[in-house]
Amino acid sequence: MELTRKGEYAIRGIIYLAQQPPGKISLISEIAEATEAPQTFLAKIFQNFAKIGIVNSYRGTGGGFTLGRAPAIITLREVVEAVEGPIVPNRCLIGTGACDRGAQCNVHPIWRNVQSQVVQILDSVTIEELARKG
Repeated sequence: MELTRKGEYAIRGIIYLAQQPPGKISLISEIAEATEAPQTFLAKIFQNFAKIGIVNSYRGTGGGFTLGRAPAIITLREVVEAVEGPIVPNRCLIGTGACDRGAQCNVHPIWRNVQSQVVQILDSVTIEELARKG
């Protein structure tokens, strides 16, 4: 599993919002500059976040973004999966038919264990914790 630039920008942007005073609406240009992310790319990421409730989006003059929920209940896994999709270290874990070896593969349980541990680690880290470290 490799985190793409999209994932990196998403994490940086969410952490930036978590570091703002409660209720402060941040412009996408401000977030992009602070996180060194391309504004148009970050805007697309944040539009997706707004659809699933990670952020709130405000239009018009004075518009921008705030966190959609308290940073203490937004996990790193939620942010990563929102942009990267499910945590899947190997295609055999995607579902039936993705791998023709199925039950004959001795490595499948190892991949399942890797997936489980990565998910557990990402679930154990909140955006609030990451915002405090920054």
